[in-house]
Amino acid sequence: MSENIRRVGRELKYKGAILDVYTDHMEFENGNKAEWDFIKHKGAAAVVAVDKDGRLIMVRQYRNALDRYTLEIPAGALDFPGEPGIVCAGRELEEETGFHCEKLDWLINIRTTVAFCNEKIEVYVARDLIPSHQNLDEDEYIELERYTVEELKEKIFQGEIEDSKTIASILAYDAKYCR
Repeated sequence: MSENIRRVGRELKYKGAILDVYTDHMEFENGNKAEWDFIKHKGAAAVVAVDKDGRLIMVRQYRNALDRYTLEIPAGALDFPGEPGIVCAGRELEEETGFHCEKLDWLINIRTTVAFCNEKIEVYVARDLIPSHQNLDEDEYIELERYTVEELKEKIFQGEIEDSKTIASILAYDAKYCR
């Protein structure tokens, strides 16, 4: 913490499956006090899956918070706090797409909403995909779609793709591997 800002208390308001919601009680150097919301997230991983033709395998799935389907890179929450992101990314790749790979390459880390949440998503790149079996959760309904990086960038800049992890990951993949 900064010398000018101190957390003097943290109060659990809600305990969920992947996140906990707290009220943080803050004090400032000038004597002022405030209550800040804090969401503790157990973490996640995602993967940019590249097929043999260089297209990215995307998942289209329903997102309750938006009440609509979205186009995203495969991703999921860590099974437990401290699970290595690379393990989670490999599992999510196979569960959601039905492919696995022998080697995942780290791409970027993303902090989704730093003003009130500590969620961290580790993103990896999967190439040389090996067909396997999709193994969706009971409440997952996913359609696979494949796009070139240029097609996905167009979807980003037209506002069709709004998911922050997907946007950051596609643009990072483009900058690192397509230049």
